Amino acid sequence: MDLHEEFEQASKDVQSLSEKPSNEILLKLYALYKQATEGDVQGERPGGFDFKGAAKFDAWTSVKGMGEDKAKEEYIMLVKSLMES
Repeated sequence: MDLHEEFEQASKDVQSLSEKPSNEILLKLYALYKQATEGDVQGERPGGFDFKGAAKFDAWTSVKGMGEDKAKEEYIMLVKSLMES
């Protein structure tokens, strides 16, 4: 499988995990997925009482500058580690 196919498979596999990952892991998965599919975060950080939106924005910002392939590789490795545990 090439990297794109592995990434697509990992994004499907993550839906079938036996246990829901911690919020920290979910945010890392979100950030890597968004970085791999859309690139660097855009727009303004949500404010006010949008705590979930702000957390997602911050997580995505944490991987700013990471290349698409690197983000896909890290996403795949993280999903694999979650499936093994």
